[in-house]
Amino acid sequence: MSELGTGVRVVRALGGRSIRQTFRRPQLMSPIIVFPTLLLAIQTGGAGAGIELPGFPPVQSFLQFMLAGSMMQAMMLAGNSGGIAFAVDIEMGFTDRLFASPIPRFAIVLGRLAGTAALGLLASLWFLALGLIFGAHIEGGIPGALLAIALITASAIAVGGIGAAIALRTGSASVVQGLFPLVLVVLFLSSAFFPKELMVEPAKTIAEYNPFSFIVEGVREPIISGIEAKQTLEAIAAIAGIILLGLGLSASALRHRLRTG
Repeated sequence: MSELGTGVRVVRALGGRSIRQTFRRPQLMSPIIVFPTLLLAIQTGGAGAGIELPGFPPVQSFLQFMLAGSMMQAMMLAGNSGGIAFAVDIEMGFTDRLFASPIPRFAIVLGRLAGTAALGLLASLWFLALGLIFGAHIEGGIPGALLAIALITASAIAVGGIGAAIALRTGSASVVQGLFPLVLVVLFLSSAFFPKELMVEPAKTIAEYNPFSFIVEGVREPIISGIEAKQTLEAIAAIAGIILLGLGLSASALRHRLRTG
C-alpha cells in the first residue's frame, strides 16, 4: 500500500507540474486553444451552408456539428504538446533525475498523462462553452455534455500515451513537434470535420475505419441528437484500444531508455 501511495503522490505531483509547465509556455498552450478556435470560426463562417447538402445529418447549425471536431483537434494537439514537454524534460536531464529517485518508473509517464488529461478536459469545457455562447444546443443536455467531456478527456490520455512513447524513444522535442502535420492528416481523414457519407474515395473508406471517426461520432452524437449506446460503445472501444497501444509503446520505450540511458 505504501508503494501504491507513493505512486499516486508522484503522479499527482508530476501531473500538476505538467499543467503548470504548459501554461507557462505559450508555444505549448496556444496551439491547444487558439488554433482550433480560429479554425472553428473560419469553417463555421465559410461552410455554414454545408448543412443543406443532401445526406448531411440533421443538425441545428454547422457550429453544432463542428464542436466535436474542434474538441478532437484540441485534444490531439494537447497530446502532441504533452509529448513535446516530456521530450524537453528528457533533453534537460530532469527525467534522468526522476529515474535516479526511489519512485515507480512508470509513474513518471502516468504523471505526464495526468497533465495531458487535464488539458483535454480544459479544451472540452472551452469549446462546449464557446458553442453555447454562440447559440449551439447540446441536445443530450447535461448528461450529453458530461459524456462528451469524459470521452475527450479519455482520448487525451490515449493520444498522450503515444506522444510520451515517442518522446521516450527519441528524447527529442523537435522530432515530437514534427508530428504536428501528421496529427492533422489523421484527423482530417476522419469524420471530424465533414460527414464521411459525403466524402469521396479513398477518404471515405479511410474515414470509415479510422478509430478517430468512432471517437468523434461518440462525442458528436450527444451534441447533435442525444446519447446513443452504439456510438458511445464504439467510441469507448476505440479509446481503450489507443490507450492500450500508447501504454504498451510507452512501457517499451521506457525500458529502452532505462537500458540505454
